Amino acid sequence: MSAADWWRDPLAPGQRHTEFDLTKPSPARMYDYYLGGKDNFEVDRTAVEEMHRVIPELFQTARENRAFLGRAVRYVAGQGVRQFIDLGAGLPTQGNVHEIARQVSREARVVYVDNDPVVAAHGRALLAEDGSTTIIERDVRKPDEILDDPALTRLIDLREPVAVLFVAVLHFISDAEYAARIIQRFRAAMAPGSYLVIAHGTRAAGAVAVSTMTKTYETATEKVSLRDPEEIVRFFDGFDLVEPGAVHLPWWHPEIEPHPEPRPTKWHFGGVARRPADGDRGRE
Repeated sequence: MSAADWWRDPLAPGQRHTEFDLTKPSPARMYDYYLGGKDNFEVDRTAVEEMHRVIPELFQTARENRAFLGRAVRYVAGQGVRQFIDLGAGLPTQGNVHEIARQVSREARVVYVDNDPVVAAHGRALLAEDGSTTIIERDVRKPDEILDDPALTRLIDLREPVAVLFVAVLHFISDAEYAARIIQRFRAAMAPGSYLVIAHGTRAAGAVAVSTMTKTYETATEKVSLRDPEEIVRFFDGFDLVEPGAVHLPWWHPEIEPHPEPRPTKWHFGGVARRPADGDRGRE
């Protein structure tokens, strides 16, 4: 089935497609192109290449983000967590959450969430025969709809620890306070011992690069709001950051595979944090 036909796939019961617009670049398809994928269109490639002319490290930053995702999942699975909710998951590519988690435990269960209909349709086709992994077409801005989705509740038992992943998705929410409330809604549903994973684009790359990226995403289906590290670290309120804390992604446990590349960038910032029991000390 070609990329242009994915959106024709039927939805799971109770779900419906968001608007499908091939006249605008899609962040999910752009990210696929960053990583060398083939599940993108000319409008996506054009937008990326326009940025690449100004931001030569653009493709490396995407690989750094993906490598952090892999290290974070491997770490959390190593702590005994067997459930994962990947928000804003994007198109399937090498090193998916379920693939990495199952290298640690074959019992891992994963729910991918994305509001892009191309992502959802392709994910359903790819995961059709995988009873421990699914994808739901939902918007991260509506956490109650995600948490109540029957496909999620079938796989995820929120009475047990779960890892909730906000990897390269929060910078598509322009209102930082609203983004923080979304995280706290998930925190309220997460059992003690659960983990929060955040990776977020920063303004540390310089004014010209940030301006170029911001203007490009203004033409896409989602606008981007890059933030300073001091703003991003506040998203971990109510959680206990694990060592080395919130850092630029290549510096987060570089000893865990996949290892960072030489000459790392500071485009993305984030970390991993554990949800304590209510009443326990939160983030220091």
